[in-house]
Amino acid sequence: MTRFRLALSIIALSIPTFVSAQTPRPSDQAAVRAVVADYIEAYYTGDAARMEKSLHPSYLKHTISGPENRQRMSERTGLEMVEDVRASGPVNLPASEKREDISVLDVSGDIASVKLTTSHWVDYLTLAKWNGEWKIVAVVLREND
Repeated sequence: MTRFRLALSIIALSIPTFVSAQTPRPSDQAAVRAVVADYIEAYYTGDAARMEKSLHPSYLKHTISGPENRQRMSERTGLEMVEDVRASGPVNLPASEKREDISVLDVSGDIASVKLTTSHWVDYLTLAKWNGEWKIVAVVLREND
């Protein structure tokens, strides 16, 4: 009976640790959301420094465009994104079209997945906590046709 109680105690003590390891901290979710907001708002406002701050050095974006039977895919590095934002300046869109719906899909330890919906496209983003800060590592964007 003593071994059974010992085994039960070990299991009971390990369950809260397992559950808490799987549950994202609200501060991480808020930080992830803030980085994605910086990313899209930097694009809209033409703020290259803010864009650069949100991106991991290995950032890569894949953009899918065109109808299903004639799809195209293009890639952009973080440096290209920052240079484009710097060169283009603020995006010329009415305020009503500068929509940004950010859904944090999952945070697991030091990685996260986010869906960003705008008026003209949908992004799926992967983030990593890098040197204590959340950064966007990869984006797959699908333009609305």
